[in-house]
Amino acid sequence: MLNIHNIIRTRKNIIIPILRLSVSLFYKKKYLSGRHFDKSYSGWIWAIRGIWFQKILGFNRKIPWPCGVSCYISNPKYINFHPDDLNNFQSPGTYFQNFAGRIFLGHGCYIGPNVGIITANHSIKNLDEHEKAKDIIIGEKSWLGMNAVVMPGVVLGPHTIVGAGSIVTKSFPKGSVVLAGNPATIIRHLKDKPLNKLEIKS
Repeated sequence: MLNIHNIIRTRKNIIIPILRLSVSLFYKKKYLSGRHFDKSYSGWIWAIRGIWFQKILGFNRKIPWPCGVSCYISNPKYINFHPDDLNNFQSPGTYFQNFAGRIFLGHGCYIGPNVGIITANHSIKNLDEHEKAKDIIIGEKSWLGMNAVVMPGVVLGPHTIVGAGSIVTKSFPKGSVVLAGNPATIIRHLKDKPLNKLEIKS
């Protein structure tokens, strides 16, 4: 009698190495690991889809990891993230403006659709030029809601939630807060109740 678990295990032992070898021809190997590859097939689906859209059709061709067609990244060399968080680059309409400044995404953060992270603004004296870029840091286990915007130089500490449509113009380095509004302000502290116990739907 066939054991279904043995069949699945055998297929994984054959299919995954073949996938890893094939996909690594198009992407850097360090991005082909983590929870989306080791614990599910979503990473492989993104990678296979990305080969067609990124490498053949040319959408986001220079990005060395699987990335959705509507995600924009100015400079992939200036963005730091954990491979577990590859899902943030599948979110539609995300805009990472980092041609001169760096963006650091903490492990376990979530970036919603149409979020903008901007490291350099236009100069108000000459719109053809940009102000000096300032790095942005998003703390681990943070969540930027849909249509939120993070401005140059902002540092958000761990467990920071930014409400949908909010514009973050200043830093909140201590973290464990919910921010909302324009400009974003603290509307709730999370210190007394750990983030992982909150009933928040992403």
